[in-house]
Amino acid sequence: MSDIVRLSRINFRHLLVLRQLLEEQSVTQAATRLCLSPSAVSKILSQLRDCLDDELFYRQGNQLLPTAKAKRLGPVISAMLREMDNLFTEEGFRPERFQGRMNLALRESSFELLASAIARVQQQAPGMTLAVHAKESTGFQSLCEGRVDLLVLPHDLGQPPTGRNELIWERLAEDEMCCLMRAEHPLAAKELTLDAYLSFAHVGILDADLQQPFFEQSLAQLSRRRVLAMEVADFGAAASICRHTDLLFTCSALWASMAAQASGMVVKPLPFAYGKVGYSMVHHQSGSRDPALQWLKATLLSGFKQSISQG
Repeated sequence: MSDIVRLSRINFRHLLVLRQLLEEQSVTQAATRLCLSPSAVSKILSQLRDCLDDELFYRQGNQLLPTAKAKRLGPVISAMLREMDNLFTEEGFRPERFQGRMNLALRESSFELLASAIARVQQQAPGMTLAVHAKESTGFQSLCEGRVDLLVLPHDLGQPPTGRNELIWERLAEDEMCCLMRAEHPLAAKELTLDAYLSFAHVGILDADLQQPFFEQSLAQLSRRRVLAMEVADFGAAASICRHTDLLFTCSALWASMAAQASGMVVKPLPFAYGKVGYSMVHHQSGSRDPALQWLKATLLSGFKQSISQG
């Protein structure tokens, strides 16, 4: 079958079903979201498999897992559907008229910094369902598969967070690192020297997406190393541990100044030159012309800057 003939057999409903199956990974749940019967969704999936010459999904237990081809199609189809929707609005994207779902992934620590910006999104686009996923359960691969539209994360500016060329990074803010400790810590009332900093054990943050631990490499260049007694998933959990122990937590100064979890704790500058860190938004290149995604990024950026200025 020629490519033109295959394309002529794919319509708008096929694209909607494929996108929903990628999001839900379940025929029944996709059918519910689309107000169709499960048998209708199964029939459309069968037609897609025939047209695209690929299984698209395979079953593992009660879950449908996408094939490599389906993963590649995910972000392209999401952007295509939003562009098609925008064709019917002559005056361009209107958030108050938008009806649809956007998937955002971020760490719990970043959520607190973005809470007011996310509230602004809800106020200006009441028809937008903003699904906020934990960064720990999604990653860069989710962007490439179209399961997440936008990822927000803190990272070291001196270290390329990923080698994926298809991902686009846009910085929200620059920041620097600091050392957080409880008020009763033996170092709380003293100047924090490098020897003192390294004489206590530390709590670190787990992140499978980032490459080599840049912070540890920076210490190694000074022929020094710290002891990591514990690694946790998020800043809030690390701060909670520090409240009850003499562990030290090296974190974003911006987060330490604004987060409720850091309230009442002692914040000290790092005792060595480390360099800048930042918060960035990351999306797949296929979303560059997606009007809903562009509006979401702009709204989060303006809300984030307002939070910083008020913090």
